[in-house]
Amino acid sequence: MRLLLVEDEPGVRSLLRETLEEAGFAVDEASGVEEAEGLLLAFPYDLLVLDLFLPDGDGLEVLRSARERGLNLPVLILTARDALEARLEGLARGADDYVIKPFYPEEIAARVRALLRRSRGLAENRLRVGRLELDLEGRLAFFRGQEVPLSAREFAVLEALALKGEGFTTREELLEKVWNGEESVDPRTVDTYIKYLRRKLDPEAIETVRGLGYRLRG
Repeated sequence: MRLLLVEDEPGVRSLLRETLEEAGFAVDEASGVEEAEGLLLAFPYDLLVLDLFLPDGDGLEVLRSARERGLNLPVLILTARDALEARLEGLARGADDYVIKPFYPEEIAARVRALLRRSRGLAENRLRVGRLELDLEGRLAFFRGQEVPLSAREFAVLEALALKGEGFTTREELLEKVWNGEESVDPRTVDTYIKYLRRKLDPEAIETVRGLGYRLRG
């Protein structure tokens, strides 16, 4: 999953990024309103973590702009504004959760996972597609009931495929979500990881259709 973290304090931003990346997320960063709005226009994020006190404006403007453009990604607000009125305003403008500073980074990671589960209609922290089951909290994969040892990157690829259910995921989508759109990554790297997963799961567990992409087979 690819997140956008908007926070102007470098220390807080770095700590949150490290915590979220350790939890298995790809994280882009912005330190102000203009930068955040530019990234939201350029990339399809799965969730927005948004500070409100920003050097070039109010984070609520980022939220307002996103909702007006029809972006329905979950939004978690981080702020030192602890007044009830401020929290109600953030939720009224379309935020999904609200955390008051100071906070524990681990709590943010847990809230992010909960928001993503909710946004995808997952009642628990497990994702099932046919013979595949993913434990999103423990970052564990099971195929035909047997645990499959995966690297963090392999799990991320499999998670991206599983979130599409039986739909197709393009190579470009996988590059964006798993490799964070890094220009230095050879697009054929995706094919390599698909081969790794087929070896560990089943040669026919992942279908390739030219022009459409990859999908899990039930």
